[in-house]
Amino acid sequence: MNVVTPVAQVLVVAGGSPLLVGVMRQVRARLEGRAGPGVGQPWRDLRKLLRKEPITPRGTSEVFRLAPLVLAATTLVAAAASPFLATTSALDPIADLFAVVAVLTLGAVVLALAGLDTGTAFGGMGASREMTITALVEPTLLMATFALSVRVGSTNLGAITTATLHDPGRVLSPVSLLAVVALAVAVIAETGRLPVDNPSTHLELTMVHEAMILEYAGPDLALVEWASAMRLTVFLGLLATLFAPFGIAVTASPSALALAAAAFALKVTVLGVALAVAEVFLAKLRLFRVPELLAGSFLLGLLAVAASFFLA
Repeated sequence: MNVVTPVAQVLVVAGGSPLLVGVMRQVRARLEGRAGPGVGQPWRDLRKLLRKEPITPRGTSEVFRLAPLVLAATTLVAAAASPFLATTSALDPIADLFAVVAVLTLGAVVLALAGLDTGTAFGGMGASREMTITALVEPTLLMATFALSVRVGSTNLGAITTATLHDPGRVLSPVSLLAVVALAVAVIAETGRLPVDNPSTHLELTMVHEAMILEYAGPDLALVEWASAMRLTVFLGLLATLFAPFGIAVTASPSALALAAAAFALKVTVLGVALAVAEVFLAKLRLFRVPELLAGSFLLGLLAVAASFFLA
């Protein structure tokens, strides 16, 4: 069985995700007229946090302590199962659309429970907002990807990627165009980026993700930040792989995997830079306007599913 591919994907996502965050921050800084801290700053921040003493708030349970581990573990499982570097791997049988989305959702739910476990106003507020957004995002993720699976006849992500790789014309079809817009909006909301959430703010009226992790410190906070960077990489990787699988390896040879890793890094970096550029020119939506945006993305996903049946 090909166990090299999942291991290589985990290493690429785990090692490259902080660098992706650094690139995005650097792009935003340059566009805003600042010098920026450098691409490697997220890794330096993680190293600094790992040296600090972990602090657990009084009254919290095991949920609070285990949430960072579960968040990181679920993200790594999704990274290993998704067809980022090759179309087939040892985990291909579990690389199902519903399984991958469920695993990623589990991490978000556990982190929201940790926010509630602290008993603070900010933690409860952030968890409530996170679950509201998640309840609207997950159907869009399923609908957008399911639209691509109709013609293939399978919800396996590897099969969908292989079909697109063998028929590049699918990328420019109406189904793919509707699905990519719906999935892009869902990815922005799921990863807490503008205009849904602002990852660089600590204002109590605007933060969502930051409100849930305010009580974490030291190695626990480092693990949460690292897992959040990996989730961003995984979602952008899914967006790039499903709609532009060019460069993905069809064999597990070292040279093919190396070229696929370079292509994956390039595609994810391009998407990350595009997202960072868009964030500079976008303002955060009011919280009660976010459901309207997500409802529109769900409608696009639903239209993509309907079009996939009519155009099949």
